[in-house]
Amino acid sequence: MQMTTRPIPSTKEALPVVGCGTWIGFDQRPGTDEYKRLPGVLEALFAAGGTLIDSSPMYGRSEETTGELLATKQRTKPFLATKVWTSGREAGIAQMEQSFARLRTKQIDLMQVHNLVDWRIHLATLRGWKEQGRVRCIGITHYTASAYGEVEAVLRAEKLDFVQINYSLDAREAEERLLPLAAERGVAVIVNMPFGGGGLLRRLRDKPLPAWAGEIGCTSWAQVLLKFVLSHPAVTCTIPGTSRAEHMADNAAAGAGSFPDAAFWRREAAAIRT
Repeated sequence: MQMTTRPIPSTKEALPVVGCGTWIGFDQRPGTDEYKRLPGVLEALFAAGGTLIDSSPMYGRSEETTGELLATKQRTKPFLATKVWTSGREAGIAQMEQSFARLRTKQIDLMQVHNLVDWRIHLATLRGWKEQGRVRCIGITHYTASAYGEVEAVLRAEKLDFVQINYSLDAREAEERLLPLAAERGVAVIVNMPFGGGGLLRRLRDKPLPAWAGEIGCTSWAQVLLKFVLSHPAVTCTIPGTSRAEHMADNAAAGAGSFPDAAFWRREAAAIRT
């Protein structure tokens, strides 16, 4: 079954709903066993119809690893997303130029201001780069509810293509204001930490799947948690991180089929969290 796509509001481009995060997993050196597993991760992503690969200069060697793997295994055109995470205009430009070099590309699909660090300065640079065609889309990111007030203020003040925030079954604060605001403003939403940072998934791993999991097309707890995230109509894509091909294939399967409505999750979510 082919992965679902959703439109990026600002460009109308169809984006597959499950991508791959590279934090920790892709921070590996050539020659190690961990590095040797990574080509299979991208192959699993592409085979399932996924395209988005999200990285950052703060993820150690992840950008460089991504660029190396894509240079040798690029049958599908990826949607490359990375971030700027420093202060000052010149430092931001230097860091983003480094990202182009590490990713081995002349165009980045999405450049995001990581954790809103010096966002005014970087967004000004990125608007110019977008006009030049160096970046196709621009956005902002954060990973904690304590920053939602500032994220909301930037969303209201700036014209953005994307916002990336945390959202999961056990961290639902984004439902209150940010997800509705993104929909209202026509901003695509990438969800990071869909497993709640991994803690929720670890707690569920040894519990039997509920009977209704099969009814919504899920064969693992990871798929259930991803289906929850993708069931919100404001969410465009989610980027669970992994360094194993079998986990990538399992995650990607959550992006196919139908997605339960809010009433379904109101009935079932409390039982999952306990």
